[in-house]
Amino acid sequence: QVQLVESGGGLVQAGGSLRLACAASGRTFSSYRMGWFRQAPGKEREFVAEIRWSGTVTRYADSVKGRFTISRDNAKNTVYLQMNALKPEDTAVYYCAAVRSPVAVVDAKFYATWGQGTQVTVSS
Repeated sequence: QVQLVESGGGLVQAGGSLRLACAASGRTFSSYRMGWFRQAPGKEREFVAEIRWSGTVTRYADSVKGRFTISRDNAKNTVYLQMNALKPEDTAVYYCAAVRSPVAVVDAKFYATWGQGTQVTVSS
């Protein structure tokens, strides 16, 4: 079982950038697909991006495509979310999550392991 801890959230102006990190414990990190999700107040948790265990295949929500980049470093047991050109509507708590799956998974209900979340606030 892997455990996850996010970091890197904060307050940024619209158009700015942040990089989130998700550190995982456990020697089997490289066997998991990793996803980033976000949840704004009063809204459901939504998919942001996910990455295959090898790091060679990624998928993004349309709302962040071209602005966000997911990556992973299996040697450091860490997955990243580089967020550029941030907008006020990106404001949310961001969560990383892990799942063992041979195919891309964008539905939060299939992810078994979650971090505690990190707040991202984008001011206009």
